[in-house]
Amino acid sequence: MPLKDLRNLFILAAIWGSSFLLMRLAVHDFGPVALTEVRVGVSAVFLLIVSAAMGRLKPFLQNWRVIAVGGLINIGMPFLLYSYAAQTLTAGFMAIVNALAPLFAAVVARLWLGERLTRLRILGLVIGFGGIAILVSDSLSLEVQGQGLAIAASIAAPLCYGVAASYMTRYYRGLDPIACAAGSVTASALFLLPFAAITWPTQPISGVAWGAALLIALLCTGVAYLIYFKLIEDVGPGKTITVTFLVPPFGVFWGAMVLSEPVTTSVVLGAATVLLGTLLATGVIAAKPTGAARTASRKKPQ
Repeated sequence: MPLKDLRNLFILAAIWGSSFLLMRLAVHDFGPVALTEVRVGVSAVFLLIVSAAMGRLKPFLQNWRVIAVGGLINIGMPFLLYSYAAQTLTAGFMAIVNALAPLFAAVVARLWLGERLTRLRILGLVIGFGGIAILVSDSLSLEVQGQGLAIAASIAAPLCYGVAASYMTRYYRGLDPIACAAGSVTASALFLLPFAAITWPTQPISGVAWGAALLIALLCTGVAYLIYFKLIEDVGPGKTITVTFLVPPFGVFWGAMVLSEPVTTSVVLGAATVLLGTLLATGVIAAKPTGAARTASRKKPQ
């Protein structure tokens, strides 16, 4: 992966790592459906303005069905599931579970697309999840009794991302990334709008909750999905989804910075292990070709 794309991968992880904290700050005032609608609705307006300014609305209108379905799988459903889970689960727990997405993506791609998994990619996935296991070791004391539905929702969300990766590989190929970003959130916003209207809170919403919701919408969704779809265009969905390996360490970092959560040895070791897994899974660390392979690659066609 080129350094430019690796840089964007880290920026995206830093942004998404903060989203779980922001959801926790906003969901109790809004409720899960209303919060999700604010998130996708505001970001849809932002991305539609960006698309119009860049003259990129036409590709969305030409491919709206394909983009809309992908948007519901990749944005509407997982955002709603995480908002539901945020009512009872901690931000760190959700950030850690979010790292299941690359594993789900690999399994779905193998079953749906027949995609071959190289040994290094498998090793990267195993090491990455080893890092997640180290990170979660500090969270095993969480009292999750009675939170079965929330835990199930937090696991179903990365499953949606895994399915979406294969869907986009099959149907988004060659589509404009800006149009995909704008169309995806717009479709999700329109789908959730009537449900949000029914469940909109009757009590006043605090300024903190509004601020968190707007940050989720503009930064964690609008700006983030511009970066996300550009990465998909440049390096493909399979490598892009490994950003979820980096989200837990950033989630821990934001927790320490904003909520003064302790950074333990397990957290540091887990973050380093996750980073190694990401570098392997994205091909930054790759096996050197054998002598025969190097010789074959140097041969010129006759």
